[in-house]
Amino acid sequence: MMQMKTLDEWFEEYAQSHQNPTNKKIHFVAVPIIYATVIGIFWSLPTPWNASLNWSILMTLPVLVFYFFLSPRVALGMGCLSMLIILFCFWLEQFLGVNILWLSVITFVIAWIFQFIGHHIEGKKPSFLKDIFFLLIGPAWVLCYAYRRWGIRY
Repeated sequence: MMQMKTLDEWFEEYAQSHQNPTNKKIHFVAVPIIYATVIGIFWSLPTPWNASLNWSILMTLPVLVFYFFLSPRVALGMGCLSMLIILFCFWLEQFLGVNILWLSVITFVIAWIFQFIGHHIEGKKPSFLKDIFFLLIGPAWVLCYAYRRWGIRY
């Protein structure tokens, strides 16, 4: 049976392609934006059932399970962030009439352009090209950076 990597092992490997200060700054902004836009895209998908349980919530649940096995504190932080994003999507759509799908898709593309610029500056390929799970490690990496700044153990 294959053993799952620890959070620190994921971070150590992720850090190999995130050393350049400019690339790191880009990631600290773009990674949470990308995470939010993915939730926004799933928010926008039609469901064949009650709209209060939509794809963004269903998509978030297995992601939080992944985070929980790495660190319950990371799962808690990412769960809170995910719920804030979902509530923000609801607010934008219901009270401002914003088309969440188009806002998310456009913002997603722009954020990824910046990510690739950051990796061009770094001179290294994005980690997710090696392992798709790095798409989930990036948001945890940013969250844990904030945790360390606030003195919270992860």
